[in-house]
Amino acid sequence: MELPADHGTQSVARAVAIWRQIARSARSGLSLAELAAVTGLAKPTLRRILVALIREGMVDQDPASRRYFPGPETYVTGMLAAPRFGLMRIAQPALIRLARETGDTCFLTVPRGLHAVCLLREEGSHPVRTHALQPGDEHPLGIGAGSLAILAAMPDDEIAVLLDQLAPLLTMPRYAAYSPAMLRDAVAETRTRGHALNPGLIVPGSWGIGVAIRHPLGGIAGALSLAAIDRRLMPDRQGELAALLRAEASRAEKDLADLLRRKT
Repeated sequence: MELPADHGTQSVARAVAIWRQIARSARSGLSLAELAAVTGLAKPTLRRILVALIREGMVDQDPASRRYFPGPETYVTGMLAAPRFGLMRIAQPALIRLARETGDTCFLTVPRGLHAVCLLREEGSHPVRTHALQPGDEHPLGIGAGSLAILAAMPDDEIAVLLDQLAPLLTMPRYAAYSPAMLRDAVAETRTRGHALNPGLIVPGSWGIGVAIRHPLGGIAGALSLAAIDRRLMPDRQGELAALLRAEASRAEKDLADLLRRKT
């Protein structure tokens, strides 16, 4: 595991990396030796950071086995974050409804830094499917229908900063069809159209339509999108599908607001 060499951020990066590994093994816990193996850190360094994490309640050590587990503060923090990330539970039935009604493959995508990550995928009934996006897959913001919908829904000043930061990522061969200027135009087109459109720019023949979900606390919670082979997303059908996506996005926004009210 490669951690930043910059000393100003190294301690935080190491602590987060350790906590993440422990969280991923929440059922069995991890021993000090196992943590050393997966993080590449020396045991004295690990012990020092673990003591701090235990003191803050982020990590707990079983007194009998001496294995490390997520601490009580992890649970509390997770509960506080639940209204924002309850989106997955809300979006699952929305994707099922969309897949049943359209026959196409539907997705939930959320922003994470400079990327958008696919969290959920629901298959439609149409026999010819696109396999361009799977749960866990990520692309730079603006690449793909859901990702573009998220980018286009952001404020202009934030987009301007992001496009500069995204420029190095767009030099990868798989993103040859993209550039900051192209994304700037795509954002404008998305806003005019009312939905994002990916006309097979990532995987030839695989088209997508996406609509952003706004969070009641501000910002963009994610996006609903669907993908299909190109002949199923011709202009005469795009409007119909975009209307279905907008209706489900609006419903998800209301459900998120209701969830937030119940938690506060």
